[in-house]
Amino acid sequence: MLENKNQERTSIENLGEFELINHLTKGFELNHKSTVKGIGDDAAILDHEGQKTIVSTDLLVEGVHFDLSYMPLKHLGYKSVIVNLSDIYAMNSIATQITVSIAVSNRFPLEALEEFYAGVATACKVYGIDLIGGDTTSSNKGMLISVTALGVSNTENIVYRSNAKPNDLLVVSGDLGGAYLGLQVLEREKEVFKVNPNNQPDLDPYSYIVERQLKPEARKDIVELLEKLEVRPTAMIDISDGLSSEILHLCKESTVGCNLFEDKIPLDPTVISSAEEFQMDSTMIALSGGEDYELLFTIGQDDFTKIKGNPNLTIIGHMTDHSEGIHLVTRANEKIPITARGWNSFNGD
Repeated sequence: MLENKNQERTSIENLGEFELINHLTKGFELNHKSTVKGIGDDAAILDHEGQKTIVSTDLLVEGVHFDLSYMPLKHLGYKSVIVNLSDIYAMNSIATQITVSIAVSNRFPLEALEEFYAGVATACKVYGIDLIGGDTTSSNKGMLISVTALGVSNTENIVYRSNAKPNDLLVVSGDLGGAYLGLQVLEREKEVFKVNPNNQPDLDPYSYIVERQLKPEARKDIVELLEKLEVRPTAMIDISDGLSSEILHLCKESTVGCNLFEDKIPLDPTVISSAEEFQMDSTMIALSGGEDYELLFTIGQDDFTKIKGNPNLTIIGHMTDHSEGIHLVTRANEKIPITARGWNSFNGD
């Protein structure tokens, strides 16, 4: 679980900023014609030939967003990219470029940063994006990561949070709650490791939910699927802070209400069994857990037949008039108001 303290370590102090950047990014290739100039000058140059450019950025802080006692640096590099690409896909757009900036303390040798950038490189390869710039600097607070993602789309294809209408269907990709429960497993094993460092955890029964936490995927495939099905969502958002928070965002921006049906929320069997083990309610985990990076969107009822039965998509509710409010309809057919219970980095909840 923890880094091998005996492995060879190369100090980054004497490399200098530019030599460090050149070393870490020398293996990255450019794949997009829109990337006129990548790393190596004062700024990158892009030419998207009349298409709209989509931009998203995220800041990840050690001790707040990730714990290196169980997060491998290669996984962290991959995940740092994924959380930004997810925002681009949530606009029904295609990601094309990223910049990556990091601040690290002197406890990080060159080999550690190589591992991190190996994860970045894997994400670039899997999702077909170009690394075009970034920055490195020192930190006295551990590791900080800032990634900016850029994407492109034709004006008519961009989907905002603000166009959902009453009677639209509420749809989600994949399944929910796995990332949060994966975190609970890792935190539990961390405490066991503190007591007995010789006790190596058996994570095989939890492989699905642990991977959902350590190596999530952005749903580029759903954007491509919707295009193939000729379905254009009326509103869309990615699930980073929990289903309840994202539904509230959609409803606020679109000025609509919502009925979410508890028995329709997609849960993997591992999520259900792990929730029972931790004595947690699986519905509350799906509503509040976050970090699933699935896509939540609305469609007109005319598109129902196009997605009906698709294993990648689940209809979990419908939008209502704003005056009807935002509710969870329980398995007992009770209506409970939905409140924002998602993760908040400012209070740690």
